[in-house]
Amino acid sequence: MAGRRRAGIESTAPLFAALGDPMRLRLVARLCEGGPHSIVRLTEGTELTRQGVTKHLRVLADAGLIQGTWRGRERLWKIEPGRFDVARGYLELMSRRWDERLARLDQHVSKRKE
Repeated sequence: MAGRRRAGIESTAPLFAALGDPMRLRLVARLCEGGPHSIVRLTEGTELTRQGVTKHLRVLADAGLIQGTWRGRERLWKIEPGRFDVARGYLELMSRRWDERLARLDQHVSKRKE
C-alpha cells in the first residue's frame, strides 16, 4: 500500500511542479478559454517571447497537462483534462485526510474540556 501511494505521489509531482509557475498557470487558464490556441495567440498579451512561451508549453506537455497537434504549419495546444482529474483526485484525497485529522483533534480537545 505504501509503495503504491509513493508511486502515485511520484507520478503526480511533475504535474504540480509544472503548475507551480505563474506563467504556466496563465497559459493553462488561456487554454481553458475557448479551445485550442496557437503559439501566436498564447503569446499575445504576455511579456514573453514565442520562444519563452514554447518553453513553458513543453513543460506542461511533458507533465501531460496539454497536448499539441499540428494543423498545417501551425501547432495548436489544448488541455488534457485527464491529468487535471488526477490532480483533483490527489487534492481531494489530501483534503479528506486533513478533515479526518482535524476532526480527531477536535474530539480530543473536546474530551479534555469535559
